[in-house]
Amino acid sequence: MNFELSEEQRLLKDSAERFVRENCTLDRRRALVEGEPGYSEIHWRQMAELGWLGVNVPEEYGGTGGGPAETMVLMEAFGAGLVLEPFFPSVVLGAGLVEMAGSAAQKAAILPAVVAGDLKLAFAWVEPRAGYDLFDVETTAERRGGADYVINGAKGVVLGAASADRLVVSARTAGGSRDPRGIGLFLVDRDASGLKLRGYRTVDGLRAAEVSLDNVAAGEDAVLGDPENALPVMEAVAERAVAALCAEAVGAMDVIVHDTAEYLKTRKQFGRPIGAFQVLQHRFTDMLMASEEARSMMYVATLRLAERDTVQRAKAVSGAKHLAGRHGRFIGQTAIQLHGGMGMTEEMAVAHYFKRLTMIDVMLGDEAYHLNRYASL
Repeated sequence: MNFELSEEQRLLKDSAERFVRENCTLDRRRALVEGEPGYSEIHWRQMAELGWLGVNVPEEYGGTGGGPAETMVLMEAFGAGLVLEPFFPSVVLGAGLVEMAGSAAQKAAILPAVVAGDLKLAFAWVEPRAGYDLFDVETTAERRGGADYVINGAKGVVLGAASADRLVVSARTAGGSRDPRGIGLFLVDRDASGLKLRGYRTVDGLRAAEVSLDNVAAGEDAVLGDPENALPVMEAVAERAVAALCAEAVGAMDVIVHDTAEYLKTRKQFGRPIGAFQVLQHRFTDMLMASEEARSMMYVATLRLAERDTVQRAKAVSGAKHLAGRHGRFIGQTAIQLHGGMGMTEEMAVAHYFKRLTMIDVMLGDEAYHLNRYASL
């Protein structure tokens, strides 16, 4: 496959990689993880000034009018830098949902603020008893006393919720808990009456929250699109998000492969570098091949997002996510083995990258889920 970036995309790639080199050291990341809000507001403002927060927002709303390729470029760099800022939940998921489902008035009110870095979004879709299926929704939104909705339910592992200003909540307006129809998307203020958050740190150092909704009021202006047919929008945004996660995973894999190569050159045993031993060379070659396979499938998924054939698009996305999960685990485990006991310590970067790859695998469907989805298509 011949995949080449345009001149503008290459400039974006250079800018993102420079940002990572200058700002995303492991020591700085540790300090941010331990503090509040868990990322750098200075970095977030820099991202806004560079136009990255509007990468997939139309120009009429202050964005750059980019698409999946531009998002891929940024996410790959962010994966290499283990970036903590809530770009994925706010820009890829939150702004993506508003851009695709929102009314003209909603877009005009929300998207420019997201692009400027003044408004952060989070998408609350995971439920405690649900699997990876987006249509498995038990949270309810019922009309009471006129046009307003009242939302009740619970959402889990809501990325970026604690720092978000508004949540996009999926809730059922009709049908049973696993019916594809009868699902709506609702904009809810983080400080809305009846909404409670329990924030925590995930294994990879990011922040998420458990969210409970107890009679949370939502007016007609809070509904994104059709209140009974939001699933197609959720699925479309999820496919974009999965492709973005694959790009982030590839960025993380590249760093692990590079660091492992350097370690094999410098670590000595029996008077020579351990990389001189053929068995370790074979293991490293397997790592390198796995990372290149994941990259190739990431390119396919990114390009296929523009495909009108929904089956071909879904197959490409699920195939890429399956390989990102499988190869990410293999590369992480092998790197830790080749580093010996040191690979498990917090002082070694490979441990942090492996944790991030592990979390990426379970987001929006793990490797087994996407393998089954691919087979069913």
